[in-house]
Amino acid sequence: MTIQAKFERMGTDAAPGQEVRQQVEGIEALLRGERIAGRQVDFSHGDVDAFTPTPGSFEVFTAGVEAGGKQAYTEYRGDLSIREQLASSLASFTGAPVDAADGMILTPGTQGALFLAVASTVAHGDKVAVVQPDYFANRKLVEFCEGHMMPIQMDYLNVEGRAGLDLGQLEDAFADGAKVFLFSNPNNPAGVVYSREEIKTIASLASRYGATVIVDQLYSRLLYSGIDYAHLCAEAIDAENVITIMGPSKTESLSGYRLGVAFGSKEIINRMEKLQAIVSLRAGGYSQAVFRTWFNEPQGWMDQRVREHEAIRDDLLRLFRAGKDIKVRTTEAGSYIFPQLPPLAVGGKDFVRILRLQASVIVTPGTEFSPFCDSSVRLNFSQDHAAAVAAVERLVSLVDRYRA
Repeated sequence: MTIQAKFERMGTDAAPGQEVRQQVEGIEALLRGERIAGRQVDFSHGDVDAFTPTPGSFEVFTAGVEAGGKQAYTEYRGDLSIREQLASSLASFTGAPVDAADGMILTPGTQGALFLAVASTVAHGDKVAVVQPDYFANRKLVEFCEGHMMPIQMDYLNVEGRAGLDLGQLEDAFADGAKVFLFSNPNNPAGVVYSREEIKTIASLASRYGATVIVDQLYSRLLYSGIDYAHLCAEAIDAENVITIMGPSKTESLSGYRLGVAFGSKEIINRMEKLQAIVSLRAGGYSQAVFRTWFNEPQGWMDQRVREHEAIRDDLLRLFRAGKDIKVRTTEAGSYIFPQLPPLAVGGKDFVRILRLQASVIVTPGTEFSPFCDSSVRLNFSQDHAAAVAAVERLVSLVDRYRA
């Protein structure tokens, strides 16, 4: 693959937060009716004004700045004292030991961790199992590293009590030589959680075939009522075959600090550090200090945040389910909802542009997460509650207006 071809496959115009790059020329001929007035709501990412960062985060950041060079120039994998604090918290959270010295790296956001992990495990021609739908960067990272992607379907809309991953298809991929399996849990965009049985099977299959598993658990703290969560790293799987990625950017609204952490295989973490040394050197030194607030929020703060998100989720589900022929599964964790819209007179990407122009509603097209999700859109409902409800009312109204 030429360098030009490689980057042509990595388009960003439809990616979350990139709506300003979406072209509107030629869309006028498709428009029906008048614009629906309302406050703009950007569902492509969470609103850190509506849900403010962890209390004390800025003060801790300031203290890091005041510490000067000691905080600014940590070792490439991050400040050891911070890693030790996080190792204790993450071990307690996941139920598996975490090695602060050799098995953990702090990164510029979980996106940085994903890049480092994939680039440290995938070479030209390597077969990589990737879930569809799943986080939009997974496919692009595998393609950038010139891996051979093996799609694994997840039938999230037609099952209950599990994510709906086709485990037979996953085993076939491993048997056919897949060296790496990459997935998010909770799933982004569908907001579903893998059942304990699914996680156990993934661990068993990876162990049997000697495959490496990279699991993005970014939203694993934002679990809703009655949801059971199983951490892959705590299952019967070789610790050297697992990398877990987490961070405080989303649930804790700390996106602007660009903080991520990866832990697990010592060998892979070592490779990730070598790569980080030539990409960004380290996670921002001053920002690293903010990690000290993670898992140390005021008592009741996280519970309240979950309740507030659950209330928004329930109202949006009610609106979508009241719409004719809109399919949606209840979000089990995280702040994403992924409705499947009925047949429309316009394509999915055009409808996303129409939403922005005629209803001031910004969503992410489903094709960012799977080529088979043209009729779906993703919403991050970590927003002002009333504004989110009003925006979805406008969205549902436009669905009716543009039905095929």
